[in-house]
Amino acid sequence: VLRQACIRAKEWQSEKYPKVRVSVNLSPRQFQHNDLPRMILSALDASGLDPSLLELEITEGTAMMNNERTVTTMRRLRELGIRLAIDDFGTGQSSLNYLHNFPIDGVKIDQAFVRGIEIRASDRAIISAVIAMARGLNLRVTAEGVETEAQLEFLRSCGCEEAQGFLFSAPIASHAL
Repeated sequence: VLRQACIRAKEWQSEKYPKVRVSVNLSPRQFQHNDLPRMILSALDASGLDPSLLELEITEGTAMMNNERTVTTMRRLRELGIRLAIDDFGTGQSSLNYLHNFPIDGVKIDQAFVRGIEIRASDRAIISAVIAMARGLNLRVTAEGVETEAQLEFLRSCGCEEAQGFLFSAPIASHAL
């Protein structure tokens, strides 16, 4: 999947599309693999994709599995020029101290909170706090699962920089993009 994502992103660039960042979720097992940096370099080399256009996403739970190893792996990936994001942010058990120390570029707010924007003040408060915290740490914020204009407007009003979800498009095949 990683190799195919890199190849496809490079093909889009060759077709005169703007340079777009491609994000790939890593499973806990993949992230803990000893050869992860080598496997990623292999995918980048095979595709010719600029490492800065690849973002790897791991969940909070994955990041918390082995803190020392996590930070070492993250630093190595960042040295390669790869971007890192914590996916499904807010659903795990991360300590803010760890978040502060992880060499990451962004957080992705879990769609469960986004779904509740229109009905629960607590979800709006959590999202506002996460966005403010992330911006204070110079992290990019992406909201997942945006399905309505009202959700998007709330996220914009809080300073959320990126959003994804059915409001923009249902999943489609890469050739249809």
